[in-house]
Amino acid sequence: MHRIAGQDWYETLRMGDGVTLIHEPWIKPFYRCNIWHVRGRDRDLLFDSGLGHFSLRRHVPLVCERRLVCVASHTHFDHIGCHHEFPDRCVHRAEAGILADPRNELTLADRYATDEMFIAQPEGWDAARYRVDAAPAGRLLQAGDVVDLGDRAFEVIHTPGHSPGGIALFEKASGVLLSGDIVYDGPLIDDAYHSDAGDYLATMEAIRDLPVSVVHGGHFPSFGPTRYRQLVDEYLARKRRPGCHL
Repeated sequence: MHRIAGQDWYETLRMGDGVTLIHEPWIKPFYRCNIWHVRGRDRDLLFDSGLGHFSLRRHVPLVCERRLVCVASHTHFDHIGCHHEFPDRCVHRAEAGILADPRNELTLADRYATDEMFIAQPEGWDAARYRVDAAPAGRLLQAGDVVDLGDRAFEVIHTPGHSPGGIALFEKASGVLLSGDIVYDGPLIDDAYHSDAGDYLATMEAIRDLPVSVVHGGHFPSFGPTRYRQLVDEYLARKRRPGCHL
């Protein structure tokens, strides 16, 4: 398989409204985390940090330009790989222990961090040696907290289901939702080792009527309010179907 150097590993795409997508295009879409950078007046936001095999700080100048707060949507390996590179780190209190001690069996790396993830492998990759570096959080988040960028404020929405400490960030003023892995336009996962389908159902019911304008998910392309409600309603209908066991 062709090997990709660090300088060619990341791609950045400006989405408008101060939001930039940073992703790793050599990872297959199902495994490829969307890393969201949001420009603020006083500081920037980084929501998730990818696989971590190559340094974000070294290869993506955008994340080093200004003071930045790094927030974990949850603590699966594909979302927290570079969190240790940023001193101002936040995570929901339910998964703080995993971010501080991200063993492979806790981050799903033991199951998914394999050679099969890649379209083309990064230089130096060895699945048997892959580990996420510990990145203890300085701030523990809970529902209703605000991540304040100065001129932009993102409310923390606790979204258990995919994982116990999953969160989304919602900017009421713009309708921007950074949804993490609770809702995106692809196969939703509610059967990981610490997933809870009942919690997932309750979360989807709770967030269905958020007045979103655009949703930037943890995987796959962004979408608008119509597709958002379709995705939520499809999940709810599937789980409410007679014979479905939560």
